[in-house]
Amino acid sequence: MYNFNGKLSQDTPLIMGILNVTEDSFYDGGRYTDDARILQRAEEILTEGGDIIDIGAMSTKPNAKELPEEEELTKIVYTVQLLRERFPDAVLSIDTYRATVAKAAIESGANIINDISGGTFDPDMIPTVGKLQVPYVLMHTPAKPAVMQQYTDYKDILGEMLQFFGRQIAQLHEHAVHDIILDPGFGFGKTLEQNYFLMQNLEVFHELGFPLLVGISRKSMIYKLLYTTPDHALNGTTVLNTVALMKGADILRVHDVREAVETRKIVQTMRHNNEYSSLNSLEEAKCMKCN
Repeated sequence: MYNFNGKLSQDTPLIMGILNVTEDSFYDGGRYTDDARILQRAEEILTEGGDIIDIGAMSTKPNAKELPEEEELTKIVYTVQLLRERFPDAVLSIDTYRATVAKAAIESGANIINDISGGTFDPDMIPTVGKLQVPYVLMHTPAKPAVMQQYTDYKDILGEMLQFFGRQIAQLHEHAVHDIILDPGFGFGKTLEQNYFLMQNLEVFHELGFPLLVGISRKSMIYKLLYTTPDHALNGTTVLNTVALMKGADILRVHDVREAVETRKIVQTMRHNNEYSSLNSLEEAKCMKCN
């Protein structure tokens, strides 16, 4: 089992590279639909320094239509087997909210289940994760993608999200699942203003005691604010990824791996230099006191 709590205790955030094998993704839909391009994308993620490959076969953008379960399962299993054969040591995450798809993917060689619904769309998901005993990304969303933007009328968005996570964590613990990663679900049933409010208060979610995943790559909270398109949202993505890391994000889910790796290196260097400076100042203060 890939233990994130152990991995992340090294204080080095991880980079999760996105591999969408769907034709309907908001940014890269249709780019990776044949073997050669799928393998090329996976190699790109790994070569550029990505730690995890997150595979999705069904779009979850606002107003997205559900893919038939059998079609999603077939695409996911095929992609996992393809990647596992070429990259036997790669860490593979499966972006699905269906228990049958998750189970088949793990049995085919995947390592992680990344569920946008946090176990609320499929009642079999949490029991399945318990049986599989694999790391689980628990994301918040108030409803399915087709209607989620109709459910943004929160009275206390932070409080309601913390309650949601608390309930779902309790269910996971009932099934002996403890390797949990939390994802606030930026863009999922949130307005632009709510997304930035969550980013501003990201530290609150650390109170729950689990690693935190942030996925804001090229999303509408960036390109709508800047009056541009997903194709021109890389600069805004890098800015927000920097903010997320400064606020303690443990995993960044991104389309642009090289840029995220560079962002991580800069933030980590600043953090370590600050610690070095603080230690020197402390030693100097001790010496002055002695004199």
